Amino acid sequence: MFELNPVLGRDSILVGHFSLCQLRIINDAQFPWFILVPQRNDIGEIYQLVEEDRQQLLLESCVLAEVLHDAFSATKLNIAALGNQVPQLHVHHIVRYKTDPCWPDPIWGKFKAVPYTEEKLAEILQKVRSLLSDELTLPSDGAELYY
Repeated sequence: MFELNPVLGRDSILVGHFSLCQLRIINDAQFPWFILVPQRNDIGEIYQLVEEDRQQLLLESCVLAEVLHDAFSATKLNIAALGNQVPQLHVHHIVRYKTDPCWPDPIWGKFKAVPYTEEKLAEILQKVRSLLSDELTLPSDGAELYY
């Protein structure tokens, strides 16, 4: 059974499931910031995935990137798999704007996270879930529908 790293669980909210990955939103209202977490245990790097999973990860990443770029009118998308602090493979998808507080530098470690308000989180989740409705399965237990 798949186990999510506790740090990822603490810092993010489940949006839904692609066929391979959990889609999660980082709870920081300063940036539209999502992560894909392949639901495979003991994987820290993309090359450790079997070939089929690597291809599926790329497909899910591209679908997500296109939706985020269009839905949030991004200047640029930063997509990265770092893993320096959390060893479980996860791929960041961060919407960037020339007007964001870190532009053009990376966002990591610049500011303390600012949690979403209940209203703003519900708005973003509804938007992303509706745009990905053909590809995404919502949480089945409802426990993390909004949090």
